[in-house]
Amino acid sequence: MPSRSSDDRPLVLAGSYTPDSGGDGTGVAALRLDPATGGLSYDGGVPPVPVSGASFLAGHPVLDAVYSTNETGPGTVSAVTRLRPDGVLTPLGAPVDSGGANPCHLTVHPDGGWLLTANYGSDTVRGSVGVVRLDADGRPVELTDVAVHEGAGPVAGRQESSHAHQVLVDPAGRYVLATDLGADAVFTYRLDTRTGRLEQTAVSHLRAGSGPRHLAFSPDGELVFSADELSSTLTCHRYDAAQGTLTAVATVPATAARDVVNQPGGIVVSPCGRFVWLTNRGADTVAGFRVTGTAPEPIGETASGGTWPRGLTYAAGHLLVANQHSGTLAALRVLGSGALEQAAPATRAPSVVCALVLR
Repeated sequence: MPSRSSDDRPLVLAGSYTPDSGGDGTGVAALRLDPATGGLSYDGGVPPVPVSGASFLAGHPVLDAVYSTNETGPGTVSAVTRLRPDGVLTPLGAPVDSGGANPCHLTVHPDGGWLLTANYGSDTVRGSVGVVRLDADGRPVELTDVAVHEGAGPVAGRQESSHAHQVLVDPAGRYVLATDLGADAVFTYRLDTRTGRLEQTAVSHLRAGSGPRHLAFSPDGELVFSADELSSTLTCHRYDAAQGTLTAVATVPATAARDVVNQPGGIVVSPCGRFVWLTNRGADTVAGFRVTGTAPEPIGETASGGTWPRGLTYAAGHLLVANQHSGTLAALRVLGSGALEQAAPATRAPSVVCALVLR
């Protein structure tokens, strides 16, 4: 086993649901990806960190800090820091209120001073976006604002109220976008980086009943693709960078399977912008699409390496697939055509739901 200082394999952090959030995972575990073989192995020098309900992870743009949602009802977010050269992770401060129930996604603003969280909500609590101030060391300090979403949709049992599912900053760093599965909408905000307050500037209303879950931008920022959980589709939108709004231009089925109830999960656009991939929970595949103009064209589906593939992450020529129900993390190699292949067996990772790649 190489020493920590000489090990140049990418470090992968896997987030999982813990017993207090309905799973049997350890929180945040560390693995190494071998780009040559696609093999994933646990890094014995980096012990797991018992983060409750670690359903999504995000890194700081400058500091060796990693942030996790704590999806355990009343929401919090927490942070760990990566100690060099050994890479060991240790808690960074105490968990901080996320501003809503069941936080399921988060991102750090490009200026490094603010943590943005999408709170899914519950049957009685509407979805929202929370803003948490970070100090100079990257430590979460305090909740500075909460934007509560309004809206509902036609799908019974899923869209009685708003359910924020993702928050991200557009490629220009101008707008904060939040997808809402319950409201069939993408809410657009400006963040005041002096005060940590959000100002809503627009709402993009998407197809009724589609249930947008996650977005992924093309490298040039002109297109944005949505994984539509409730309609089991992939939609390509034009992005108006001046207004921060989306206009749908093409929609295709997320899977060719017709005999299962399917829910798309994670979505990734290739670094070259030619391909889009998304996970299919139900079909248990990763579907690939070639981007020609604005029309995604299916190029096939690959078994996900387990069941109920949720998170999807690009790393060193591979897609890392977090298979929640089977408790496996798989690395699928990306071929030149955009097709995928699994060269190495999936690795056991109980209740895994996401992965984050560090260098």
